Amino acid sequence: MANTSLELVQGTLDVLILKSLSWGPRHGYAVAESIGERSGQVLKVEEGALYPALHRLEKRGLLEAEWGLSENNRRAKFYKLTAAGRAHLRAEAQTWTRYAAAVSRVLETA
Repeated sequence: MANTSLELVQGTLDVLILKSLSWGPRHGYAVAESIGERSGQVLKVEEGALYPALHRLEKRGLLEAEWGLSENNRRAKFYKLTAAGRAHLRAEAQTWTRYAAAVSRVLETA
């Protein structure tokens, strides 16, 4: 079977992380799993990209983090959206929707 996963376009990971956290606090691994599941396993988030992005978003004030226990009783850092993160997600989602529609129109042009 051919590899059906896609590389994330630069800048998409942040909005995908924010969207994943809009459904509630999660630890990093659960964020990556959520993105994979909701994309039908088309989008794969590598650890080497995920954790720097989470830290960058936290530093920008879009996420807050606190330590807790994961489902398997391991210590994990749980991230949640801040009010600024929710506002940023709304703005970015609108931008991405417009962008995707524009790319689709170009690709459909004869």
